[in-house]
Amino acid sequence: MSETTTRESEALALIERVRARPAKFKDAQITMAHGAGGKATQTLVAGLFLPAFGGEALRELGDAGIVDGLALTTDSFVVKPIRFPGGSIGELAVNGTVNDLAVAGARPLALTLSFVLEEGLSAEDLRAEVEAIASAAAAAGVEIVAGDTKVVERGRCDSMYVTTTGLGRLDPRASLSTGSLKPGDKILVSGPIGEHGTAVMLARGEFELEAPVESDTRSLWPAVDALLDAAGPSLRCLRDATRGGVASALNERAQASAVAMVVREAAVPVRPPVAGACEILGIDPMYVANEGVLVAFVAPEAAADALAALASAPGCEAAAEIGEVKTDPPGMVLVETAFGGRRVMDLLVGDPLPRIC
Repeated sequence: MSETTTRESEALALIERVRARPAKFKDAQITMAHGAGGKATQTLVAGLFLPAFGGEALRELGDAGIVDGLALTTDSFVVKPIRFPGGSIGELAVNGTVNDLAVAGARPLALTLSFVLEEGLSAEDLRAEVEAIASAAAAAGVEIVAGDTKVVERGRCDSMYVTTTGLGRLDPRASLSTGSLKPGDKILVSGPIGEHGTAVMLARGEFELEAPVESDTRSLWPAVDALLDAAGPSLRCLRDATRGGVASALNERAQASAVAMVVREAAVPVRPPVAGACEILGIDPMYVANEGVLVAFVAPEAAADALAALASAPGCEAAAEIGEVKTDPPGMVLVETAFGGRRVMDLLVGDPLPRIC
C-alpha cells in the first residue's frame, strides 16, 4: 500500500469514528448555521428534537411521516427577496411541500396554509403571492383546505413568511425507505443542480454579479410517478435536494443506510451560468439548494429504465446517472474529480450561503 493510500485510509477511518459518536446539542445559542441543512442542523435535530419528541415514526422520518397509509409533512418558507427569477415565495411554498410528499412516495392531495405578514406589506404584493399560490396548487393538483393569518409589527419579519402542511396518499407502487440502499445501487439526479439557490442569491443584489439563472421550482410528482411506473420496487429511496443541496441529500442517505457513495463529478449536470456564478462566489454547486430536483437511488437492474422514465418527465430532460452506492467507507460520500483524484464530500459545517428557502 502506498503512503498516499495509507494516509487516505487513516483520514477516512478518523472521519468514520467521529461520525459514529452520538449527536449532542451543546451550543449556547442558535445561529444561522442551524438552519442551513448541514452539520449544525443535523446536531440540532438528532441531539435535541429527536430525544425530546421520540417515537419510531419520527426517528425514521425522511421528507414526510407516514400514518395509516397517509403521508404528512410541514414546512416554513422565509425566502428573501420574496420574488426572484423563475418564482416567488408563494410558488415555493406549494411546490416545496408537494415535493416532500412526492419523494416519500405519496400522491399529494391537500395543503393547509399559514401566513405571517409584516405590517406595511403592500396589498399588491400579497395579492400577487395569493395568485401564485393558487396557480401552483392548481398545477400540482392539490387543494388548499385550511389556513391562518397573523400580522406582526413592521420589522418583525421580511415581508411575509409562509408555513404549510401537506397531506398525501401513499402510492401502492412505492416501497421506499431511507435505510434501504445497497451496494451497486445507482444514483440519479433529475436535472441540472444549483439553480434555485443561485437565482435567489443573485436576486439579492449583494454580489454585483449578473447571470441568466432562474429558479427550478416545480412539482416533482410527475417525475416520481414516472419513476414508480418504470422501477417500482427497484426504486429504493428518493430525496428532494433542497437545503444543503445534493451533497446533503447524499450524506443523509449514506449515513441512514450505512453505505458509501461515489459520485462522478463530471457526470453531475450543472448549467454553465450556475457553474460560472458558483466559481466566482467560491461555492460548490453540490451544496446549493434546488426546488425542482430530486435524487433517486435505484437497483442496478432497473437504472436504465428509471433514467429514461425520469428524462421523459417535464423539466427533467437533463436527468443523469451521477454515481453508485458502495460498501466502504460506510456513511461517507466520495467524489471522483475531473482530474482523477478523490475527495470527501461532507455535510456543510457552517452557513456559507444566504437564506434561500
